Amino acid sequence: MSQILIKGLGLIGSSLALAIRAAHPTDRIVGCDVNGESLDYAVSQHLIDDRADDFMAAAPSADVIILAGPVSVICDDLALLASLTLKPDVLITDVGSTKQTVLRAAQPLQQRGVTFIGGHPMAGSHKSGVTAGRADLFENAFYFLVPGLAPTSAVTRLQDLLVGTHVKWLTVTPTQHDRIVGQLSHLPHIVAAALVNQTQAALADSPLGLRLAAGGFKSITRIASSDPTMWTAILLNNGALVADQLKAYQAELNRMETAITTQDVAQIKAFFTHAKTTRDHLGPDRLGSLPNFFDLFLNVPDQVGAIADVTQRLAAAQLSLVNIHILEIREEVDGVLQLTFGEAATRDQAAELLQAADYQIVRRS
Repeated sequence: MSQILIKGLGLIGSSLALAIRAAHPTDRIVGCDVNGESLDYAVSQHLIDDRADDFMAAAPSADVIILAGPVSVICDDLALLASLTLKPDVLITDVGSTKQTVLRAAQPLQQRGVTFIGGHPMAGSHKSGVTAGRADLFENAFYFLVPGLAPTSAVTRLQDLLVGTHVKWLTVTPTQHDRIVGQLSHLPHIVAAALVNQTQAALADSPLGLRLAAGGFKSITRIASSDPTMWTAILLNNGALVADQLKAYQAELNRMETAITTQDVAQIKAFFTHAKTTRDHLGPDRLGSLPNFFDLFLNVPDQVGAIADVTQRLAAAQLSLVNIHILEIREEVDGVLQLTFGEAATRDQAAELLQAADYQIVRRS
């Protein structure tokens, strides 16, 4: 029986506790959080076996320590741990969204021979806090691992502990992680928020304004609803890299502005052609060693129960979905539903099943 100490029982920490509990029912899970009510809830709902009101007192007896707070708190926790006498074989990991900062903070521990593995599950929810925790939150999501100096046996040990998350493991360096996540997550959040703010200001004098927003606007700005406090912390920790990426993005917009102003037809068309070609080829053949996903696109009527009918048919046939996404739903217009599967054969079986039920399959990819 191992003792697992989780510091931070928000959405991610509580979900990890549930996933560990499901896969390792005999392990003892101890929770630590600055919010006493969160600890009370975690104990009452059996997310954890015991509460730790003093992190420094609980850490020395832990076999595994998971740091699940904001990056700034994780770095402070690592400094505290470096001052303690821990178990010789203790394994420490985190779930922070930037890795260079965290790995630098972990160096004093590593110099003492303590095993630290950086981690970042690419999963979340619009809900937050301990009450939002779900054992299946991470299922089929990518989970970055940054082993640093950790031996392969330690990585295997962590993956075994978190087997109940059912994630897709990706091993990267701190620099690779921050560059990838900066471009694919941090920058898009800035762009989405900026577009919402600019649109709200531009249409402030319109009686309809954002009420007409639908389709593409809603899709591209969905992530603007993310937690402002969390994103402030993320950008401060990955600031230099994201600032460079933001400059490159602004340069792209400036080139497009010039092309529009000068009526450069060839440049404008090339801009959209290049983007379309790149976006259309984001399929399994371009994912290299990443896990393959297989998509099915179909039309569904904009009526109550339409999506439920699709998912119920798939469930009855025991066809497992990885993800489902409504690309566009508008009044009196069919919406395109994107169904993502883990295997091509499952996707093809779903296509046959839904076609037999008179659903129009738009395309497969």
